[in-house]
Amino acid sequence: MFYLEHFGLSEPPFALTPDTSFLYLAPSYQEALNVLLVSLRGGEGFVKVIGEVGTGKTLLCRELLDRLGNDWYTLYLPNPLLTPIDLYRAVAEELLLTPPQGTVQRSLLADITEALLSLQQQGAEVVLCIDEAQTLPDDSLEALRLLSNLETGKRKLMQIVLFAQPELDSRLAQAQLRQLRQRIAFGCYLQPLTRVEHDTYLAHRLQVAGAKAEIFTAGALDILYRGSRGNQRLVNILAHKALLASFGKGLPGVGRLQALAAVQDTEEVQGMGLVRPTSPWVLGGLLLGGLLLGFLLAGGVR
Repeated sequence: MFYLEHFGLSEPPFALTPDTSFLYLAPSYQEALNVLLVSLRGGEGFVKVIGEVGTGKTLLCRELLDRLGNDWYTLYLPNPLLTPIDLYRAVAEELLLTPPQGTVQRSLLADITEALLSLQQQGAEVVLCIDEAQTLPDDSLEALRLLSNLETGKRKLMQIVLFAQPELDSRLAQAQLRQLRQRIAFGCYLQPLTRVEHDTYLAHRLQVAGAKAEIFTAGALDILYRGSRGNQRLVNILAHKALLASFGKGLPGVGRLQALAAVQDTEEVQGMGLVRPTSPWVLGGLLLGGLLLGFLLAGGVR
């Protein structure tokens, strides 16, 4: 990335791809992770994690899967916009089954049950994590409840964790989904970062990326927090743009003007009245300058 060497970084600190090496466990995240680990190890069966867009649900999911260890057989569905039979087929494939095309739902459920019984006999615990669970159709949510019925006399054959946006709670409030709602033993809610958590989050990611000195001034941190409102994805986007703006000017750190450029260049936070507007020519020039300088240094012009 253009500015890594300039700021003494070994890797991009604010990439949007979930990377558990950059995980910062703010209190609500630590609490959610603790609840997940305790409930799964206790065999509770069904848990949900609710958070707004950009609050780090996928990253928390990956951290959970990493921490469960070798005694667990983990299944992960990142895109669950599936019909009931496609949902069962996806679960079967995660269990390394290869059901032929045209297999009916009842046969798929029987195959899944047999595979789960085999895993339990081998001493493995099974957990199914579903990301973006708010996109599951109602009939697929009901099919998921039927999966949660699979059990022996003492224990569930498979536990289920739903990672979802708040819309899932609205969906579960429907009368036709009350049986599923009653099955969910615990609900965890991810909160936006507070101001202190926001500043610590930025410092943590920069440290992981190899920073040896502070890069953001107090004024810049204030503007970035007001712009992001503690949403981790927005924090990453704004911090990256602010670093780019500073790099374009050859500055050793990020000040208020560069943070302001990042906020005003981001559609998600425009028009919020969070910061005093600055000429778009100034803001655009700051960001474009970083891009052009990086392009030239990378040998983009022959």
